[in-house]
Amino acid sequence: MAEPTDTRVAVYIDFDNIVISRFSQVNGRISRQQKMKDFDLTDPDTAKLLDDAEVDLGAVLDFASSFGTVAVSRAYADWSVPVNSAYSDQLIDRAVDLIQLFPATKAGKNGADIRLALDVADDLFRFPHLTHVVIVAGDSDYIALAQRCKQLGRYVVGIGVTGSVSPAFALSCNEFKDYDALPGVTAPPRREAEKVPARRRPKETTTPTSAQDAAADVLVRALQLAQAKDDDEWQSNSEIKKQILRLDPTFQERALGFRSFTDFARSLPELVELDDGTTNRKIRLRQPVEPATALESAPAKEPKKRARRASSPATSASTLTQ
Repeated sequence: MAEPTDTRVAVYIDFDNIVISRFSQVNGRISRQQKMKDFDLTDPDTAKLLDDAEVDLGAVLDFASSFGTVAVSRAYADWSVPVNSAYSDQLIDRAVDLIQLFPATKAGKNGADIRLALDVADDLFRFPHLTHVVIVAGDSDYIALAQRCKQLGRYVVGIGVTGSVSPAFALSCNEFKDYDALPGVTAPPRREAEKVPARRRPKETTTPTSAQDAAADVLVRALQLAQAKDDDEWQSNSEIKKQILRLDPTFQERALGFRSFTDFARSLPELVELDDGTTNRKIRLRQPVEPATALESAPAKEPKKRARRASSPATSASTLTQ
């Protein structure tokens, strides 16, 4: 029997959102009017594009399980659509409930965001033992849901595809993970430059190291806050990582090219120091170098002597006779 203190995880997948976002990331943006039902799987070119943009939902569920036992898992979509039904076996094998949503409007909207939010709210009150809520989506529609889950004392994890995630949604979570950064996910194939119209290419406004610079600033801020709290220079690596995620839920050392948080910290020797001599690895801000106290003393200058004007003998004699 599981211990009462074990963490319990609920996973909610806005299926259309994650699949279309991945397709757009790999193959270029599609029009807002285009829906999953518009893709023709019998067309070889379309089938190839969909294969290149396949979503590994097993990697998503495996990552969710790293927070605790997955007690609830649901995926929302119109499963009568061929593109969606192609994933049904993969999801059923992982015991995911497939929630059928038929289009409610002529535009094809199925109201997945509303149904998902209602189910989350219902589950949190029916199952008070749920400790973590994983929302697999990226729309700003889920900002209020993430905030409400945190108000109810749950730890909120967001998972989305780069380029299709609302920054406000990512920041409203306790922790946010890019789909590409999940263990086991294969990086998308690089698209050729000519596939993107020149007029729509984003302008380069940041340097390649800007993301790492921003992460370094958050690390320094986290250390400053921790040191101000307990007046201890050396802080636990794990506690500093938690504080960083409170400041910036989008922080991911793997997205910056590092295998671990320790590797990320080691790349900033000018800012922080690591103490590897203890079982619980410690970190602190690098201490400023004291300026040299011994200054070269300049040779003392002798005071200038005011020159006296010499009196001529004739002038002196005339002064005495007067």
